[in-house]
Amino acid sequence: MRTLVVIPTYNEAATLRRVVETVRVGRAHVLVVDDASPDGTGELADWLAERDYGVHVLHRPGKAGLGAAYRAGMRWALASGYDVIGQMDADGSHDPADVPRLLAALRNADLVIGSRYVPRGAVRNWPRTRRLLSRAGNTYVRMCTALPVADATAGFRMFRRQTLMALQVDAVRSDGYSFQIELALRAYTSGFRVIEIPVTFVERTDGVSKMSRSIVAEALWRVPRWAIDAPRRPQTVDRRSVAAAR
Repeated sequence: MRTLVVIPTYNEAATLRRVVETVRVGRAHVLVVDDASPDGTGELADWLAERDYGVHVLHRPGKAGLGAAYRAGMRWALASGYDVIGQMDADGSHDPADVPRLLAALRNADLVIGSRYVPRGAVRNWPRTRRLLSRAGNTYVRMCTALPVADATAGFRMFRRQTLMALQVDAVRSDGYSFQIELALRAYTSGFRVIEIPVTFVERTDGVSKMSRSIVAEALWRVPRWAIDAPRRPQTVDRRSVAAAR
């Protein structure tokens, strides 16, 4: 299957080359979606693309949010005919060497999530406050929506083409963590097979985290609304496919 991994960037020049080149070892293609990074990330991405036919670059005029970057990248991937569309960070938090593991898991799923919070998953070098915030956020999502996913805010994922098309990504208006939560919830309530596999998340050593109070606030008010509006999961769906998330 033709695979493309969408990697949004904003000031990721210190880590982008290693991430892209490691993904390419597994032969997946890469789309870098750069929001006019002032540190030269966009120019570095162009340099990588000139030397490798499997690297593509989408330049946007300015920083407009993670959700908007993913929507643009996923739209490009679907229009370009890819069978599998992945997403991951460019800062080294997600190990690009794990991409083949996520792809292998997709044989039995419609959406695979690289999870920090299933057995053998881990987080390294996060302060205690950040760990607590992340855990609390995922607990909040499960309590409000009954989504049986341990790491709904995770940004390391693989989708089948048909899944993304059915989820109507352009209709997802949320950003940040909320974008990840909304896509997972839409997939689950639509009856798609969602599974999680363990990954180790490592805090970035270069650059600045994009985490902000506005991202947290957006999730706090959007999640209860989704809990009210989301349809109930069809009872005919084989729930064994989400057993790993429990």
